[in-house]
Amino acid sequence: MLRSLFLISLLVNAIVAQKLAPANAPAPAPAPGPQVPAQKWSTLSGKEPLVIARGGYSGLFPEGTPDAIALARDMSILLCNLQLTRDGGAFCLTGSALDNATTIEYFDQKQNTYNIDGKDVKGHFSVDYTADQVGMNISVIQAIYSRPSSYDGLEPVLNLDALLSSKSPPRFWLNVQNAAFYKERGLKVEDIVLELLNAYQIDFVSSSDMAFLKSVGEKSKKGSKVVFQLLNAKEVEPSTKKPYESVVKDLATIKSFASGIMVPKDYIWPVKADKYLGLPTTVVADAHKSGLEVYASGFANDFLASYSYNYDPTAEYLQFFDKGESVDGVVTDFPSTASNAIVCFAHNNTLPEKGPTLVISNNGASGIYPGSSDLAYQQAIDDGADIIDCSVQMTKDGIAFCSNSTDIGPDTTALTKFFSRSSRVPEIQPKSGIFSFDLTWSEIQTLKPQIVKSGDFQRNPANRTSGKLVTLQEFLELAKTKGVPGVLVNIQNAAYLASKRGLDIVDAVSSALKNATLDKQQVLVQSDDSSVLSKFKDNPSYKRVMLLNERMGEVPKKTAEEIKKYAEAVNIPKNSVIEVYSSFLYRFTNVVKELKEANVTVFVRTLKNEYTTLAFDYWSDPNVEIATYIQAAMVDGIVTDFPGTASRFISESFESQRLSSSLQTIIPVTTRSPCSDMNNELAILPARPGELLKTIPPEEQPAAQAPLPPLEIENVVDPPLPSVTKASDSNHPGPAADATPAAAAATGSNDTAPSGARANVANSGLSLVAAILVLAMVLDRH
Repeated sequence: MLRSLFLISLLVNAIVAQKLAPANAPAPAPAPGPQVPAQKWSTLSGKEPLVIARGGYSGLFPEGTPDAIALARDMSILLCNLQLTRDGGAFCLTGSALDNATTIEYFDQKQNTYNIDGKDVKGHFSVDYTADQVGMNISVIQAIYSRPSSYDGLEPVLNLDALLSSKSPPRFWLNVQNAAFYKERGLKVEDIVLELLNAYQIDFVSSSDMAFLKSVGEKSKKGSKVVFQLLNAKEVEPSTKKPYESVVKDLATIKSFASGIMVPKDYIWPVKADKYLGLPTTVVADAHKSGLEVYASGFANDFLASYSYNYDPTAEYLQFFDKGESVDGVVTDFPSTASNAIVCFAHNNTLPEKGPTLVISNNGASGIYPGSSDLAYQQAIDDGADIIDCSVQMTKDGIAFCSNSTDIGPDTTALTKFFSRSSRVPEIQPKSGIFSFDLTWSEIQTLKPQIVKSGDFQRNPANRTSGKLVTLQEFLELAKTKGVPGVLVNIQNAAYLASKRGLDIVDAVSSALKNATLDKQQVLVQSDDSSVLSKFKDNPSYKRVMLLNERMGEVPKKTAEEIKKYAEAVNIPKNSVIEVYSSFLYRFTNVVKELKEANVTVFVRTLKNEYTTLAFDYWSDPNVEIATYIQAAMVDGIVTDFPGTASRFISESFESQRLSSSLQTIIPVTTRSPCSDMNNELAILPARPGELLKTIPPEEQPAAQAPLPPLEIENVVDPPLPSVTKASDSNHPGPAADATPAAAAATGSNDTAPSGARANVANSGLSLVAAILVLAMVLDRH
């Protein structure tokens, strides 16, 4: 009972407030505040598409469990993939066998092999058991291993009669799998389905067997919509013995017995072998002309659909709703994301409201193009970023340019061209690298920037080495020419560059900003070194941002007051705002509250689209993470690899203006999506840390976690910057930069690293064999 109450709370707080009312229900009273005007959809009916949930919210809970059904029922129709036992028991589970999604192997270790639609399939099959055996001895588990396993083995396989005979059954879609196979095993599948249709309120009935569906449609006494399901193009339809790619061309025949078709989504938007979208087909338009509705299946936030979507599931849904004629519905494991796409983002829905949160790029749109390249910056601008950023690096000959790190090996093709120039600089990082200050700008211009993987995920491989690196001057000129609202210039390693390389990065940045004359752009100067920020305190037109790398759970008042001496804003890791335990949100820290009480603006980094970077509480949907940091954590800006995703959530076009917290500057921004406002009835509401964690069984609950440490003053304040060495001295690298550990050890160098570089540095050399292995590993990352 307690668990159910938590789930109800989650339902209220984590999904769009959209209800599926019965067709004869009275129209709801208008909600207060601005309303989204009614839209004419290009569906067959002209109404918005339906959301059909496969087994409920199966992207989180095992298919067909009470939790999955409860979480999905108010926004979708429940789709049951029918499996039958040998005595006619009806259960809901996707697939021909029970193995992937149940605990059947613990009940019966013996497997059978059956020929189903021309293929030999080995496993455990429902037809080999009675309804009692399935219902009393087998429980469901997650069939997708990347989804939470905490709910495995807690609930039995969904019994169809028990569900539909309850007091308040959900809207229901019955999909009959493998009808011909059940007939071969002696089951009167047609009679069983007709009995279900006549006994219960079933809105839709579908099957991939044309002859079966014709017969059921003719004999059913209820008004269930009949939908013909087409399987993968090369599979053979049982009654005609033709491949489905051929059957779909005969829409007139399908129309004679069905009101719609359900097709894999690639029937509509094919995905090529390289995982990019191909040209659209005419399936939707042709079906609509024939009077058939079209339902697309196979949607899930945690599947790689196509690189064209940049790991943004909402972008995929919009492709099926807004590009050409809209499908009439989608079958999905994550119904909230589909529902949000319809209500919040389709047709470019906007409300004339101001949004307070800045969208800040992370090396431009680095999830789509190589970070810090001209193309990444242009994409970030096109995607509506409020602030584009440049992390400044210095070349050997004193040119300031944009790159994520002074070690340009991972982000460029330097490893293949300048591997012999690699060295170890403990003041910068513990591992060897190819550093920008060892190369001239003309040498760096021979390199190509390259996209870095996010974990195991490739990003836009077609443009892996597209674009070019840009100087700081070129970056600022681009921002000025394109009218970007603001720029963030990040200064790294100033002390080392001054003392060991004779390079004055602070002066280089100051001169570039002065020469750029950015009269209409807000300029943010960021550094993890307080002494760097002090250099800009006398220019009130610049706003200073302190980059904090330490994980923290609180910011004592004295520390916050110290920060205020150097900066108006901070940029902190997202896990210092919300703690995560085993991919579940655990709790909020006090960091944002305490910083804001000190009148410090708070930016949080780094948000990404890939579902592996998202806690389970976000439903594998980056929109929910964005909503949580904006609406619940109340940050002032989000730093993201995918500014287009954040920008779409917050806004649509540059028309209005907003006041950016304690930065006290007016920045032009866009009108907001209707669902980005918590006060609107239609709202994508934030996740609540700790609530989903409470729904897992007690034996899997974590022990109380110690709070993160406070941010201390010594983590904030750095020693004064050293003087810049003479140019002649800088031509000879200091011992700390020597590739051999013996040389570095002999010097006894005691230079103080900036606050963002306090990690303990291992004092180990890099043999040639090890270097080759490292090279192979790094190349594999790309």
